[in-house]
Amino acid sequence: MIGKLPDDVLQAILETLPVEFSVLDKDDKVLAWNKHTTRIFKRAEAVVGRDVRKCHPGKSLQKVETIIAEMKAGKRDKAQFWIDLPIGPKQELQKILIEYYALRDKDGRFLGVMECSQNISPLQKITGQKRLLD
Repeated sequence: MIGKLPDDVLQAILETLPVEFSVLDKDDKVLAWNKHTTRIFKRAEAVVGRDVRKCHPGKSLQKVETIIAEMKAGKRDKAQFWIDLPIGPKQELQKILIEYYALRDKDGRFLGVMECSQNISPLQKITGQKRLLD
């Protein structure tokens, strides 16, 4: 990144990004997440500092562990998948894009993992063009 952001601006950016994310350290401990009150995948604040294995449902845990192990080994930098999930008061199925990214320093050393989730159902409905200020 070029330049330095003041902490309050960085905090505002992280809450404004159109995706929710969680960050794990190199030891698989949950460091932080954004959009706490509006998350698709809600979690208690007590999860901060916990091992990620205690935060994932059993049926997906082995896959999450594989992704993280491959990132640590340098075999993978990204994993992307999507699921249909009932959301909202009517529990309508929404397409949720989930992406895992390896976090590495400038020398390529593994620092942790960022998991990003986004409801892409509205994006799937986009057609044509909409120009700036239209």
